[in-house]
Amino acid sequence: MSKPRGRQNNKKNVSCPVETTIAAIGGRWKVLIIHHLLEGTKRFGELARLLGGVSPRTLTRQLRELEECGIIDRYIHQQIPPKVEYSLTPLGRKLKPILYAMHDWGVEAERSHARARK
Repeated sequence: MSKPRGRQNNKKNVSCPVETTIAAIGGRWKVLIIHHLLEGTKRFGELARLLGGVSPRTLTRQLRELEECGIIDRYIHQQIPPKVEYSLTPLGRKLKPILYAMHDWGVEAERSHARARK
């Protein structure tokens, strides 16, 4: 008996390094989280304040996904109340030139659009 046809798995296998990068850092908040962690280790509340507008649930999910990708480390201090800090891994720090290149590209694209509208 054959299996029913249709959607078996909605997740596409990533076969390109660029897709791997986009899958790891894509999303509304991940690049901003990485940006702030480039400045140094941060606690959850610090990140929430810096991001302004992200819900705790969303921030938690984004941090977990970045941790699963090996981009950030989560360190739990053994104290009461618990203190959790987030920092970039060596792999995460390698994103710095990529984010700067994306910034430079965005500036140029904005200038180009502004010139085109004149």
